Amino acid sequence: MTAHTPSPEQAAAQGVTSQGAPVPQGTAASGAPAEKPSPRNTVVTRFWAQRQAKIGTALTALVLVTALVGPLLLPGVTGFTATDFADRPFQGSGLFGTDNLGRDVLSRFLAGGLTLLVYSVLATALGMFLGVFFGMVAAYVGGWLDSLLMRANDVLLAVPQLVFALLAITVLGPQPWVLVTVIAITHAPRIARVTRAAALGVINEDYIRAAEMYAMPRTRILFREILPNVTGPLTVEAGLRLTYSIGAIASLSFLGLGMQPPAADWGLMINENRIALAVQPWGVMLPVLAIAVLTIGTNLLADSIARASATANVGDE
Repeated sequence: MTAHTPSPEQAAAQGVTSQGAPVPQGTAASGAPAEKPSPRNTVVTRFWAQRQAKIGTALTALVLVTALVGPLLLPGVTGFTATDFADRPFQGSGLFGTDNLGRDVLSRFLAGGLTLLVYSVLATALGMFLGVFFGMVAAYVGGWLDSLLMRANDVLLAVPQLVFALLAITVLGPQPWVLVTVIAITHAPRIARVTRAAALGVINEDYIRAAEMYAMPRTRILFREILPNVTGPLTVEAGLRLTYSIGAIASLSFLGLGMQPPAADWGLMINENRIALAVQPWGVMLPVLAIAVLTIGTNLLADSIARASATANVGDE
């Protein structure tokens, strides 16, 4: 009696080859390699798949590393601290010369970015907290409270941001906490409007009604049920507000209402050295380039996050 040799299709179905060897894993019954599972389509993967996200990350990281590591390099790299006298004013000694008081420009530049970043992040964080809280409260409570908060928002939005900051700092003085608080207050109305619009889309969902039915405290509903479902637009808004904070604080320092001499600050450097821009441009060009690169980088990141979040929302639908 002759032995029956199974066909390739029967052997593959039984888990062996026609010669009796096990079928290699990852091979389909037809003999073709099985398709590998596709990677998870998350917001992070969609974000990182964008070219502008990589560029924005690189630009932002370059400025962040310079601002964070720069003060630690002094005076080992340049030989001077941010306040040491190096040479005659606006001379070419050193890599980038000296400033209006004869201090080393590179040392001032390396030491001047940290304060700008810290104040910008603090102002953005405080503005986000205020705006998100009042925006969610207005959307969830509604009625007269919603009208009152939104009309107060309209009043603050009618006042130009820079004018309000100049008035407040002139009255209270150019203190760091005043600078951070004023910028945060000017951000809060815009963030509140975005938060309210996003929260209105979720307050009528079934899980919110279920939480109310079980008598969950309102604060818990706000921060445990509503807030996690509006993080997409708020993340984008946080990136935009950080960009505006950087520009506003640098502008106030340029006008003499931010950081005060002899502190090292990029906005202050522009104001101090603009009188000799044609003779010694590096005292102005270095901080201008750093602020511009940081602004472009954060804008690219915010746009990339917006596109990734929008794709996620479309996919969910």
